[in-house]
Amino acid sequence: MIQIKNTVLRTQNNFWNACVFHPTDAVEDPWGKRILDQMSEDGAIRNVRVYSMFEDIVYLDEDGGLCYDFRLSDLRLDYLMERGYDLLVAYAGIPDCIASSTKNKTTAAKNKTRYKGKMWNTSPPRDYRIWEEICYEYTKHNVERYGIEAVAKWHCQCFNEPDISIFFLSDLPRDAVEARLAEYCKLYEAFERGVRRVSDRIRIGGPALAHRQPFLEGFLDHVKENHLKLDFISLHSYGTSPEMLNDGSRPFCVSSLMEKYHGYFETIRSCGFGEIPILIDEWGMASAGFYNREECPALMARESEVFSAYFVKLIHDLIHSDMSMELLAICLSGQHEMTEDFSGFRNFFTLNFIRKPIYNAHILASKLGEKLLQSEERENLFVIPTKNEKGDYAVLLSYSSENFREDLPDVDEKIVFADDISDKTVTVYCIDKNNTNPYRMWERAGEPQMTEAFLKELRMEGTLKPIRVQKGSEPITISMTPNATYLITVEK
Repeated sequence: MIQIKNTVLRTQNNFWNACVFHPTDAVEDPWGKRILDQMSEDGAIRNVRVYSMFEDIVYLDEDGGLCYDFRLSDLRLDYLMERGYDLLVAYAGIPDCIASSTKNKTTAAKNKTRYKGKMWNTSPPRDYRIWEEICYEYTKHNVERYGIEAVAKWHCQCFNEPDISIFFLSDLPRDAVEARLAEYCKLYEAFERGVRRVSDRIRIGGPALAHRQPFLEGFLDHVKENHLKLDFISLHSYGTSPEMLNDGSRPFCVSSLMEKYHGYFETIRSCGFGEIPILIDEWGMASAGFYNREECPALMARESEVFSAYFVKLIHDLIHSDMSMELLAICLSGQHEMTEDFSGFRNFFTLNFIRKPIYNAHILASKLGEKLLQSEERENLFVIPTKNEKGDYAVLLSYSSENFREDLPDVDEKIVFADDISDKTVTVYCIDKNNTNPYRMWERAGEPQMTEAFLKELRMEGTLKPIRVQKGSEPITISMTPNATYLITVEK
């Protein structure tokens, strides 16, 4: 029996309904708009992280003066704002015309170029005063277009993963941490000056790190010594990698992510920034979003109930940690790289727009209330009990072993509420091997070639709907199988 008590532990902010939308310029295209429309309609995502993509904005005139064309940027941000998203904007993309070199370019995708044939210039600006001016003009333009009340709600961060060669100083050795840190500190200082020239109300932060290394400590020390504005600390973390999955050295495991988060937090606290909100503005069950089963068969877990159970367990563990978490943004990869429906890509929808369990888990998590309640803890069972201001309950549960193997016994659990709910309606949602799981349906059918008729069935299977609606006076029981996720709502 799982007893949901009426003791309110605290008010709990929803930090988990967020995503990184890759690639940013897909906002211009029908497939990107379709994803953004669906996430907004379903309430699956509230906060979207995108790049400023300065390479599409900044150019020089004949005399070498800075010029700006905000049309593409406006198109992208307008679309996101119209659909009600809060934004995290990474001030990123060093335009060739201001870079110290045009030779050092890399791709951040599986193919040789980024989306639409673009490449990422990893060289720093040739003059940081120019970078400051760009940050100022971009911020000023957005405030003039959307208003300071709207922009002050955004998170504006400096760059993306400056500690690794794929994004910053690719001509240097991979372990040249000090050199990258020194240049990034200059980049952040100029970014800070540029944004603050517009308004001190705009929230700024960084460094959007790929790894902890000495980079984080060095950056925080620099911020403190130079009295720089830092409203949040943004970090990235992935539970494992295709290489470690293939060699068995690190299977899927939430505790490996939590170890990384605690390592980050220990550094942050030791540097005197323990009260500043933390943004995990990229996370994933495994890195390498553009990789799929060709490189790593285990990545097929991204298609199944494993990912949804992982997500719920991660929320549970973060809620009960001592970290000041403000955002947890799952990193999605572009559908332009896909060639089949079920391949292990890191995204919410398949090639033919079938909803995945991880997407539906985000919808379920969006229904949680703001009051965190007390319930008993049990091994392998992760319960997030909540209540909203109206007194409605929403309880999210998942059931899994340490490495999400199917080595747990099936159990029937009875859910009991401390309050009398006999006059209310109970609705039960489920994601497991047999419910809300298009991939498992396709697998049971023998992994056939797609037909329009079968695609229709798979889309229906992926559409979230209750498995049961009942009166509150009736017993509430759920059947927990390995990696099952449930949401139980109790409403008037």
